[in-house]
Amino acid sequence: MLQKRNKTVQRIVDVARQLFAEHGRDNVTMNDIAQAAGRGRRTLYAYFQSKDDVYRAVIRQETEMLYNAVRSVTERDLDPSSMLSELISTHLGAVVNAVRRNGSLRSDFFKDIYEVERARRKTDQLEIELIRQILEQGIRTGEFRPLAPDVFSVIIFYAVKGVEVPYIKKYMRSKTEVRGRGKSIINVIFSGIKTHPV
Repeated sequence: MLQKRNKTVQRIVDVARQLFAEHGRDNVTMNDIAQAAGRGRRTLYAYFQSKDDVYRAVIRQETEMLYNAVRSVTERDLDPSSMLSELISTHLGAVVNAVRRNGSLRSDFFKDIYEVERARRKTDQLEIELIRQILEQGIRTGEFRPLAPDVFSVIIFYAVKGVEVPYIKKYMRSKTEVRGRGKSIINVIFSGIKTHPV
């Protein structure tokens, strides 16, 4: 029963994402979502109270996808420097993918930044914890300076998060230019934490 419920919710969220991407959130109704999902309105309302509730589910799923992409980097057999570099690149790439996947929803993401930030709060903390663990490992191996991991994990995370919007804008213009820009961000961070800066 739970599996069926999860499949129904997933179907609704996937369909809603497509509709929001094609038409924008304001131009989509609960009827549109129910119809596209092949479900009745009563079924839709059994899982979601309103269109805003569906929209929040889409955002939550996007933030979880971003975190899962980043977490997968830490499961690889990499030295701390490579792992942190890959984590930063993956984070920025996952944000770009979220924007591309959601089409016109990207304007809703930036328009309703409070809603997005609220949804990201939990995964942001989880990502900061991943960075902290990488820093601790790098300090133990002598790759990173003996800095305060609790403080620097927050600084690094918000430095990366702070360049998301300009990174996305650059990506839309030129993929190669943005890849170079991502490398520059990583170099700036490493110049502050590595025992032998790049």
